[in-house]
Amino acid sequence: MRASRLLSILILLQIHGRMSARTLAERFEVSKRTIYRDVDELSAAGVPVYSERGAAGGFALLDGWQTRLTGMTGEEAEAILLSSLPGTAADLGFGDTAATARLKLLAAMPAQSSAAAQRVADRFHFDPVPWHRRPVPRREDLRLLARAVWECRRLSLAYESWAGSKPRILEPLGIVLKAGEYYFVALRRGRPAIHKLDYARDLILLDEGFERPAAFDLAAAWHDALDQFEASLRRDVARLRVAPTAMSRLGSLNADMAEPIFAATPQADGWREVEVPIESVGYAASQLLGLAAAVEVLAPEALRAELKARAEAVAALY
Repeated sequence: MRASRLLSILILLQIHGRMSARTLAERFEVSKRTIYRDVDELSAAGVPVYSERGAAGGFALLDGWQTRLTGMTGEEAEAILLSSLPGTAADLGFGDTAATARLKLLAAMPAQSSAAAQRVADRFHFDPVPWHRRPVPRREDLRLLARAVWECRRLSLAYESWAGSKPRILEPLGIVLKAGEYYFVALRRGRPAIHKLDYARDLILLDEGFERPAAFDLAAAWHDALDQFEASLRRDVARLRVAPTAMSRLGSLNADMAEPIFAATPQADGWREVEVPIESVGYAASQLLGLAAAVEVLAPEALRAELKARAEAVAALY
């Protein structure tokens, strides 16, 4: 741990030029006394680091000096692709490794390229958690799942579904983070299938390995499964009249409903008449009820009746 911190301090000074003991202490979550000891150790090893006192002071390297100790380990090379997603890297057990790999990458770049890369990191941030939701604390199961994926090892688990909890032996091929929730694609009986991590219980990493299909493409498999899933939900069609006042609230609807409404041409009175695919009468009613009188269902009759019943129940409650 200390050797890793010494190397990180050295690379940080090379990238930033000058850093105070307080800044370094906060970054590594140690005391300033520890940072002073680390800098003394770097100096004793022949690194030309010096200190300047005052408000603008700190530690710096002699001009023109550059370390060549930037070779990446295997784990760091794997983690570098996750370094722009620090939360995800930490969830998967690559937090410290990804941070070190990112520092090494910046240090190995020419000064101009390094500065440009740092500007990108300083100006873009990715937050995968949707509005009105809090990040879900990650179980240790996620790191165990990641190991199974990296090492091509089978997993034993209990998977919960509408039919209850059933034991399964899976061959995990990849992990997907969608809207703040983790899913994984795994071979089951020789075919890839999507599983939600929150539905997996009692994960056990087995000693049995498996051969990963050479032609497997995680992104393609995920998008194919999404297309099939979304197509399976379009079971019926509803015809609607939508008021102009509803247009600013269409974000509460799913895309299958919202997109045709946006694309429809307004009539003379500003209302739009449009057909939209729906998954079921109950789900469509729960979606449309939030628009209140700004939407009128013209068909099917079952959806009109369901909305009327729900509205009457709300009115009766109040």
